Amino acid sequence: MKSLLFFALIIMITLIFTSCNKGQQDLPKEINIGILRVPNDETIAIEQGLFDKYFSDKGIQCNFIVFDSGVEANQAFASGSIDFATMGNINSIIAFVRNLDVELIWIHEVLGDIEALVVRENDEINSINDLVGKKIATPFASTSHYILLNILKEAGIEEKVQLLDMKTTEIVAAWSRGDIDAAYTWQPSLGELIENGGRVLISSEDMLERGYITANVALVSKNFSEKYPDLVVSFIDCLAEANDIYLNDPERAAEIVSRNLGISPETALIQMQGSIWLTREEMISQKYMGTSEKPGNFVRVMKDTSDFLKAQGFIENSPSLEEFSEYINPYYIEKSLEKDDEI
Repeated sequence: MKSLLFFALIIMITLIFTSCNKGQQDLPKEINIGILRVPNDETIAIEQGLFDKYFSDKGIQCNFIVFDSGVEANQAFASGSIDFATMGNINSIIAFVRNLDVELIWIHEVLGDIEALVVRENDEINSINDLVGKKIATPFASTSHYILLNILKEAGIEEKVQLLDMKTTEIVAAWSRGDIDAAYTWQPSLGELIENGGRVLISSEDMLERGYITANVALVSKNFSEKYPDLVVSFIDCLAEANDIYLNDPERAAEIVSRNLGISPETALIQMQGSIWLTREEMISQKYMGTSEKPGNFVRVMKDTSDFLKAQGFIENSPSLEEFSEYINPYYIEKSLEKDDEI
């Protein structure tokens, strides 16, 4: 009898060990994360080594791929070469419309003065109507492009300017050569234009007050999130810790960002203050993403923006409110907060 109990115990221990070992083996060896070089929580997390904190002990290496905009990130999602990516909510809509198998899981920041329309200091452009006949550069299918189109539409001059599709680096170069009269872009390229003889005519902060909401968001491949939901929660935990650094100590956060982006702490702080950083609780409030049971206002924002993009001919169809409420998934933030409550 004792022999049977002994062998049963050995088998049980073996099964437990095998199960645990299998769980470790089932985890990916690496995670590929598409990022933008902007002063946000993700930049803080990278510079502070927070991704190592949350993933290295699981035997997972995090690879960071820098994209100039969400256009490139969506191409990477389509090819299956990335698991997560940061992009503007405009490109997140395009990803959804193009049936990329992704979901929106995080709002990095709501955009304000961090994006703006810049004109030359010495040019006699003092109002939007003064842009008639001018060359304006912006990255197409971006948050800047969306706001610029609405600015021009409100003024009734959308057909009276020449819009040029450029990457942010190309905008800086074209500005230096004198090839363009104005540009709508984001930091840090925005700051470079201002330092090189530019001034802000209108910003996304001004348009936010008129009801035009844009944001940088994080998407995850559903192929990844369905396999590894706990790792998505760890990703959220990582961003939340970085986000708290800024919310609790902006000056310290600016120092961290300045090292990563190669700018001064003073410049970093100004840029970071040009957007609205949300807590996890705010993110899943009715003002923004809402909860798994009750979608928030950001669903309506995405739907209205999508309708505008369709009317402008940038997308062929606009998903319904119900479809957007499924696309925007607050589940992982909720789980992250639940873990905090258990501590």
